[in-house]
Amino acid sequence: MNNRPTPRWAVLTFLLAVVASPAQERDFSAVTIKTIAVRDGVSMLEGEGGNIGLSAGDDGAFLIDDQFAPLTEKILAAVAAVTDRPVKFLVNTHWHADHTGGNENLGKRGVLIFAHDNVRERLSRDQVIESFNYEVKAAPEIARPVVTFSQDITFHWNGDDIHVFHVERAHTDGDSIIHFRQANVFHMGDCFFNGMYPFIDPASGGEIGGVIAAAAQVLALADDETKIIPGHGPLAGKADLQTFHDMLVTVSGRIQELREAGKSRDEIIAARPTADFDEQWGGGFMKPDLWVGVVVEGMERNGGARRGQGEDGTRRS
Repeated sequence: MNNRPTPRWAVLTFLLAVVASPAQERDFSAVTIKTIAVRDGVSMLEGEGGNIGLSAGDDGAFLIDDQFAPLTEKILAAVAAVTDRPVKFLVNTHWHADHTGGNENLGKRGVLIFAHDNVRERLSRDQVIESFNYEVKAAPEIARPVVTFSQDITFHWNGDDIHVFHVERAHTDGDSIIHFRQANVFHMGDCFFNGMYPFIDPASGGEIGGVIAAAAQVLALADDETKIIPGHGPLAGKADLQTFHDMLVTVSGRIQELREAGKSRDEIIAARPTADFDEQWGGGFMKPDLWVGVVVEGMERNGGARRGQGEDGTRRS
């Protein structure tokens, strides 16, 4: 790692993989949708973009996120291979295009879209991913959630109680985590990148302390049998999330100490606070220097230490 600016290839990788207009800048013809049975009618769909959650049963199909617009037909074909019931509901875990790109297509099919209040707000107006100076145009009305909530909502669907709850200032300011209570399954959206450093979007209200708190909240509800669908990466369990949480706590603490010592963003990057984690976590899009810079930006902009929480993200009484 060194103190040079973010390389152009890294920026382009992010824009193409996460927020760029897929219809104009990606070729999705070779993408296949892989379905992984998780438990009790809950599946995970892998394709290109954020992992999709699927609840299938007598009440109908229930989707969590929908990747990119050109993949909608492939996604619906994968759903049809699991259930002959139509998609009734869609929950967006946050606003980024690799999780909401199919909203317009599904909205036109009559699918009811749910999300946190801030997801609708951000989809309703132009956005800028300031970490990469990239502009994202507002989504059309049909692509925006039609039901929003400030804290949580519960679906009693397909024999399960599906609890959708907001976590504050984590990956963005509009993140939701979905808990299939009977199935003992979580979908964490981009509050959990399994096996790689997570992108945290400071311009959208993201901050590492919120990601730590979100992980701690799920860990408090999980047990050794819990299955966890991450926003990116393979299907996980509690131990995987614990490892992710602990890495974040350690790196966050190191970066905070450097900030308190008066170090600049560039000096913190040069100090290599992630060096002993890079082999395990640095193989994804967020290379170590890029990730440390984004974490510092989020701390400076959106939070740092969080009132009422310990360093591990758990709430103190």
